[in-house]
Amino acid sequence: MKQPEQMDALTLARLAVAAAADKKADNIVLLDLRKVSSVTDYFVICSGAVDRQVESIADNILDVLKTKHSIPPRHVEGSGETGWMLIDYVDVVIHLFTPSLRTYYNLEGLWSSAPVMLRVQ
Repeated sequence: MKQPEQMDALTLARLAVAAAADKKADNIVLLDLRKVSSVTDYFVICSGAVDRQVESIADNILDVLKTKHSIPPRHVEGSGETGWMLIDYVDVVIHLFTPSLRTYYNLEGLWSSAPVMLRVQ
């Protein structure tokens, strides 16, 4: 399942980054996985200071992409209460964490061979 032709994966990833930044997400990272994974093209990884912020960031990403660009997610997993969420758009997978869970899962370390395309501190 590919994204609509007018919306390539990198554009979708950048929209997700902007939507996360709008809700004051911390340490937003966009990783290019195209040469290191056949599962997805890009990861967007970010943190929210507390569980409620994680959920607020996710809600804004979902709202921006669905309402303004007619792109629903394929799958959403986790919740603000768990301190992590995953939003799957097939070619772009968005990971949201509280700081402690982000450190625990260490996705940047696991995918350290993937180039960082963007980092917003």
